[in-house]
Amino acid sequence: MAYISNIIFALVLAIAIFFFRRNILFIKRNILLGQAIDRSDRSSERWSNMLRIALGQSKMVNRPIAGILHIIVYLGFIVINIELVEIVLDGLLGTHRLFAPYMGGVYNFLIASFEILASLVLVSVILFWLRRNALKIKRFWKSEMKGWPKRDADYILYFEIVLMTLFLSMNATDQLLQELGDPHYTQAGLFPVSQFMTPLFSSFSTTKLVMLERSFWWLHITGILIFLNYLYYSKHLHILLAFPNTYFQNLNPIGAFKNNETVAKEVKLMMDPSADSYSAPAEDAVHEKFGASDVTDLNWVQLMNAYTCTECGRCTDQCPANQTGKLLSPRKIMMDTRDRLEEVGRNIDKNVSYQEDGKQLLDDYISKEELWACTSCNACVEFCPIGIDPLSIIMDMRQYLVMEQSAAPSDLNNMMSNIENNGAPWPFNNQDRMLWAEEN
Repeated sequence: MAYISNIIFALVLAIAIFFFRRNILFIKRNILLGQAIDRSDRSSERWSNMLRIALGQSKMVNRPIAGILHIIVYLGFIVINIELVEIVLDGLLGTHRLFAPYMGGVYNFLIASFEILASLVLVSVILFWLRRNALKIKRFWKSEMKGWPKRDADYILYFEIVLMTLFLSMNATDQLLQELGDPHYTQAGLFPVSQFMTPLFSSFSTTKLVMLERSFWWLHITGILIFLNYLYYSKHLHILLAFPNTYFQNLNPIGAFKNNETVAKEVKLMMDPSADSYSAPAEDAVHEKFGASDVTDLNWVQLMNAYTCTECGRCTDQCPANQTGKLLSPRKIMMDTRDRLEEVGRNIDKNVSYQEDGKQLLDDYISKEELWACTSCNACVEFCPIGIDPLSIIMDMRQYLVMEQSAAPSDLNNMMSNIENNGAPWPFNNQDRMLWAEEN
């Protein structure tokens, strides 16, 4: 009978790990639906990026208030999860505070640190909720944030509040049981925060205190395991993906656009006087699709970007097109890409392989108006705290419109015609360019 709780805990842990692994494999499968791209170069620079941006949170402090609050929550998440190792081992072995006898005073320091961080996380999360729901900061109330995105952000905050409260309540009842001399609750730990919660439970008997402590313990660890699997459905997947996303981000200078290799090859062929311009292409040559109309036309890094997006809205907040009332929102571009990718993934799960559903990313999710509203200024890329690149998706979809559908806006077509005929984007003959100086 003494091992029943251990067995139940082991089953709960195994089920949580099973579903977490399955979800991770689904995400990996969906990301790898994208086109191949080599991001194995400049490894030292990539490691530096990851450590500085993902681990060090260097870009978060560009906005000090939100940045500091996020760092507190982030540190709390990392440090408090160190205790998770002990909790899991206690659950499997039937022990209580397994590490305490081996760590001595260090253990007391760690528990005290966990409590202080937990209280800071609790305060930070409450402030985050107030910023979203009381102050109603504009970027959190854009049209793309209605419905599930808004609820998802709030659910996570509620989750954090409950988990931190359970953690402190568990320690408060543990402290009382230590003081009462319960043999299972040996003297261990310092409780600088939860000691102020002990009056809430001081009137309970030892039996009821044990029941409360065990309830808080079970709810805390079960809540963490549920949260772990909730990540798959949430924008908070960035907790895991921020690290590979920053490692594989584009290291080329911002504003340097990639060349289309097929087009570049044709241009080089035209400029090579020794080349046979009348030679026929190989019989087995396959026409390469220019640009992207659906998620499978994008590369796997772009798809990982979509999964990593935190929906913080800094990109949209800095977008000059959005600020002037244009339809474009870089955040929505990433959210739409993720939504379409999830739809394609469900299609594959249902039919074993992808079956045409009559939909695509272009038009069904992202409109042409959004794409052509972009000024390609790279503000969205510059201000993203984890190195996401919405502009690359926009440019690939523009390329598809121009090179596959000949659907460039009339102004752009006129500009390209002027460049072809006049050597400049303006509709003036070369000889007339300086007339304005004479007129003035």
